Amino acid sequence: MLRFEEKVFKLLLISILLIFFSCRQTAHVRVLKLAHSLDVQSPVHRSMVYMAKRLQKISGGKMRIDIYPDGQLGAERELIELLQIGSLAMTKVSTSPLEGFVPEMKVYSLPYLFRNDDDLWKVLKSHVGKQLLLSGQKYYLRGLCYYDAGSRSFYTKAKPILKPSDLKGLKIRVQKSATSFQMIRLMGGSPTPISWGELYTALQQGVVDGAENNPPSFYFSKHYEVCKYYSLDEHTFVPDIVLISTHIWNKLTPQEQRWLQQAADESVVYQRHLWAKVSRDCLEAVQKAGVKVYHPDKKPFQEAVQGIYHQYANTSIGKLVDEIRKIEENP
Repeated sequence: MLRFEEKVFKLLLISILLIFFSCRQTAHVRVLKLAHSLDVQSPVHRSMVYMAKRLQKISGGKMRIDIYPDGQLGAERELIELLQIGSLAMTKVSTSPLEGFVPEMKVYSLPYLFRNDDDLWKVLKSHVGKQLLLSGQKYYLRGLCYYDAGSRSFYTKAKPILKPSDLKGLKIRVQKSATSFQMIRLMGGSPTPISWGELYTALQQGVVDGAENNPPSFYFSKHYEVCKYYSLDEHTFVPDIVLISTHIWNKLTPQEQRWLQQAADESVVYQRHLWAKVSRDCLEAVQKAGVKVYHPDKKPFQEAVQGIYHQYANTSIGKLVDEIRKIEENP
């Protein structure tokens, strides 16, 4: 793992290199740089490629998105920081690490807030979802759209997680999210933050005993080669979000902003359809590779994490939870 000084140097170097190139006009073409941490096979990456193609067509070739996948320009936190200073135009991140920058995003990491994917998208399309999408503007982060990231479940090396007590004594990799940390602790495990790019080696070497993520991430990361137990407890439905630096957004003309937003919106339709298919295929693929898939009773897990909700009662997050539950219950 990189030392702190090396990480700082890397961030500064990337900032210097990108400061002049994050959003520029070349031969009358507006070029936006987009970086993310996922593999190029990921349905999320493929959806951003689709967005880039749509933008080029919608704008008549006047705008272009250049994509840097696989963590080429840094991990999620580093990419968010680059957006905040305007050194990078766009990124795709999970809303979990985003909560360290935009406090309201904590609500999406609350365990068992959503019963299923339909409930999640009902909320994302509502006034609450739209409000949260733009809640990062004061932190120089403007949300363009949400992407489906499915549900997150536990995968482990030594044994399956069938009840919360099975997590006792296990080190579980989590994203850098205070809510995720608390969830794992309440279930009895030991949350361990490790960057996505370093997780395969960490699992291999026993730095952690397991992790939690959706089927496509489990498959494309090849973590199934190390972890042979996948317990679909579906503790969270944490959406991805495509962000643009407000420094860059404000440099775009109103017409360019409309073109970009249209391309982003169209990519959501494409991404949701692709995600559903790829998720099914990936779950089948890991089982063919020898992974045992379990469907544990969710009730004990739900009961174990109720302390999180008690903590947020009578707070702004608690009010968001109340609004979300009303939306879910509304036919």
